[in-house]
Amino acid sequence: MNNTWVNEDNISSFMGNDVFYFNQARIEIQDTIGLRLRKEILEWLNCEITYEQQDATIIFNYCNSKFKNDDTYHIYQTKGKTIIEGNGSKAMLYGFYALIRLRMSHQSEQDYTSTPDQSIRMIDHWDQIDGSIERGYAGASIFFGALNKLDNPDRGDFGVDRVDGDPFRHNQEKLITYARMLASVGINAISLNNVNVRGQGTNLIIDPYLSEVAELADTFRQFGIKLFLSINWESPKHIGGLATSDPLDENVKKFWKDICQGIYKEIPDFGGFLVKADSEGEPGPYQYGRTHAEGANMLARAIGPYQGTIIWRTFVYNSKQDWRDRRTDRAKAAFENFKPLDGQFDKNVILQIKFGPIDFQTSEPLSPLFGALKQTNQMMEFEISAEYLGHQIDVNYVVPQWQHMINVNTKQPDLKDGTSSQVLRETSLNVENTGFAAVGNVGMSPFWTGNPLALANLYGFGRLCWDNRATANDILKEWLDQTFVESNATTKRSIFNIMSTSNETYRMYNAPLGVGFMVVPHFHYGVSVNGYEYDRWGTYHFADRNGVGVDRTQATGSGFTKFYSPKVASQYENVETTPDDLVLFFHHLPYTTVLKNGETLIQTIYDQHFEGYERSSNYLKEWQKLSTDLDKNIYEKVLQCLHKQLQNALEWRDQVNTYFYRMSGIKDKRGRKIYQ
Repeated sequence: MNNTWVNEDNISSFMGNDVFYFNQARIEIQDTIGLRLRKEILEWLNCEITYEQQDATIIFNYCNSKFKNDDTYHIYQTKGKTIIEGNGSKAMLYGFYALIRLRMSHQSEQDYTSTPDQSIRMIDHWDQIDGSIERGYAGASIFFGALNKLDNPDRGDFGVDRVDGDPFRHNQEKLITYARMLASVGINAISLNNVNVRGQGTNLIIDPYLSEVAELADTFRQFGIKLFLSINWESPKHIGGLATSDPLDENVKKFWKDICQGIYKEIPDFGGFLVKADSEGEPGPYQYGRTHAEGANMLARAIGPYQGTIIWRTFVYNSKQDWRDRRTDRAKAAFENFKPLDGQFDKNVILQIKFGPIDFQTSEPLSPLFGALKQTNQMMEFEISAEYLGHQIDVNYVVPQWQHMINVNTKQPDLKDGTSSQVLRETSLNVENTGFAAVGNVGMSPFWTGNPLALANLYGFGRLCWDNRATANDILKEWLDQTFVESNATTKRSIFNIMSTSNETYRMYNAPLGVGFMVVPHFHYGVSVNGYEYDRWGTYHFADRNGVGVDRTQATGSGFTKFYSPKVASQYENVETTPDDLVLFFHHLPYTTVLKNGETLIQTIYDQHFEGYERSSNYLKEWQKLSTDLDKNIYEKVLQCLHKQLQNALEWRDQVNTYFYRMSGIKDKRGRKIYQ
């Protein structure tokens, strides 16, 4: 099923009669992107390329160094023809897809120039070599697995089965379509495998697997996408037979230099390594008494001669926390581990920092590392896969949350522009080594994602990477126009109304007001109010008979607020100036506290959970009106998901409301049913 925004059948009615002309008559064999662009025209769109400019309706005008950025394209019209110009083939490819988007979403192509706001625009895959995907909710891996392995059940752990023979799927049609999807929204990098590198996945950096990784790199290279690999820190021991993986050991340094030399022989434009170290049981430099800067820089110097990059995740915290100890605060961990190292990382090291200080929850503040780091390359990390946001079952268009996070003002007094997305560029050593990355959400599902509507999040992430000023609603309208081409305006408006409010709806019936988690342990779908309350993961809500929330103030709590700039710290330190949707992230409050919405804390919890359920019920009713104007398979799949979402919202509503009624003894002033 092709329910993507790059469905050639949908596009043909907008581009089918066009004739293309290139002002660069000859193309070099090494210009793989230029060759792909011609294939896209001839084989994908089934359009014509002419050698006579007067016969063309669309002209590609190569203009070498006219633009400062090689990704920049300019679309305009003159004398009845549409011109796409840029420095080279990559800009032409982006402009080609942009023209399709403009036409399908009924936007003007009269004069449109576009340059990406972020240099690196990346999807991180958590795919494993046996075809499974950690936190994957859309079927098996599109890269790995037997042809008949299509599903991806969560067995309660993420162990990797041993693979005998070739572990790669070799579904070239799927890969080409996926690469096209990514390039069409400007994605220019992917990491192939899970950051928790297990089993035979460790060996992706050597033959015989490396040669097949190179085949994947060949496919994505055509679309301007560089390939990265996640590595196991203990590879020198597992592969090299060494007794240590100490980053200061000369044999370890040589091991990685040899590994990099072998990779670049196979993949000359290899992007680099993505590293999760000293995190959630993964090995790292700490076990040898070394810093993360020493670990990252060792790899950076091994890969530096090939212009490679090390992307080092800051998701490092104590995952064996004692719930009795309130002094230890997981939210502080990334800052405490990495702020002291600012200025110590090499120029080809990038710290990949989750947008919030915890873990992709429904509501989090911006990580205080953004703006606090002044001399370190940084990327902001997101998660499209929806681990805590509905598992691609519940409708949850997350782009509004991301739009907010990239536009938070850090209020750092020494920065020209304190906006979070711009802070990346201003405080990094090299603006080319900054950007956004997100955990991907696709798999072998016939719809690419578990819920067909979840594909909008992949589209939206790419568009936000390119244009940090784009709005979530405008992006959603674009996606709807390109996906539901044959549906009428009323249908698209109904889907828009469901999706544009869905992120707020999910937040309403989930863990309240920024406190986070309350999910079923391990699986992270469904409600379990105390599921993690006495566990080792540091994700506590501290509810008692008097109140709920985590005190992270300097005055009486963990002191986390001090990590922000003085103005932001002052805002979060005070209950009265903390936004309601974050109030329980920063404060432990009595149930009778009156919030800025004019209601008490306990009444707000009740109201939001009743409203979240009611909205979910209305989504189902609205969707059922659309059956005659949608593809049957898409309609039925989304309908199935909405039924599950309604049940999920019901359990969240009743369990959360009952729990807090039992804790507080305070009734709902509106007299609605709360189970006792």
